[in-house]
Amino acid sequence: MTHDPPRRIALLGGGFSTDGDGLLDDWVLAQSRATRPRVCFVPTASGDAPAYVEQFRAAFGSRRACESSVLHLFRRELDDDALRSFLLAQDVIYVGGGNTANLLAVWRTHGVDRLLREAYGRGTLLCGISVGANCWAEGSHTDSFGPLTYLPDGLGLLPGSVCPHYDSEPGRRPSYRAAVATGRLPAGWAVEDGAAALFTGGVPTQAVTRARGAGVHRVEPAEGGGVSERALPCRLLGADLA
Repeated sequence: MTHDPPRRIALLGGGFSTDGDGLLDDWVLAQSRATRPRVCFVPTASGDAPAYVEQFRAAFGSRRACESSVLHLFRRELDDDALRSFLLAQDVIYVGGGNTANLLAVWRTHGVDRLLREAYGRGTLLCGISVGANCWAEGSHTDSFGPLTYLPDGLGLLPGSVCPHYDSEPGRRPSYRAAVATGRLPAGWAVEDGAAALFTGGVPTQAVTRARGAGVHRVEPAEGGGVSERALPCRLLGADLA
């Protein structure tokens, strides 16, 4: 009897672009199904910014525990068949930050949204920071249009909504809570900088943090108005090395 591989998504509140210790990136690699995972960075949300790509290459290219690559869409080099083969060969797809609305539009133009859905079904670990957390959900909290607002759009692989930078950007927390309370966004997950959560089949199965006090929160509408907020128990990364 064959069994479908687990379908997993990791929401990151940090990584190579923000942290110097590499703890969250090491944690992501440890979740892979492969001994030496193939990790593809997708910088679409930043317009394939060269400096961002170089940050990834510097952080992951030196890791002997993985094989790294980058998917460029603003100077695309792969035809449709090659693009599909490339993405489906990855063990981890790591999406960077930038503009959520622009990322979704570009992915749909190139058919990347469909390929990521296929990769997810095959057991590829999907992850990312900021936009790279937003994109997997049904909706998200974003500054794609300037001021903070709600975006009832996403790939819908993760039920509900996502809010990144929950503790670090002014206005994030009250604005997201208001969007959930009024039904503009469905109940979802708020990720603080320094924390991360792994979802298997849409259900949280791990939560970790590289910084004491940082966490991941479930935010839901409350009876009578407002919202309820519940923190997931988080394991402190690197605690055994402290």
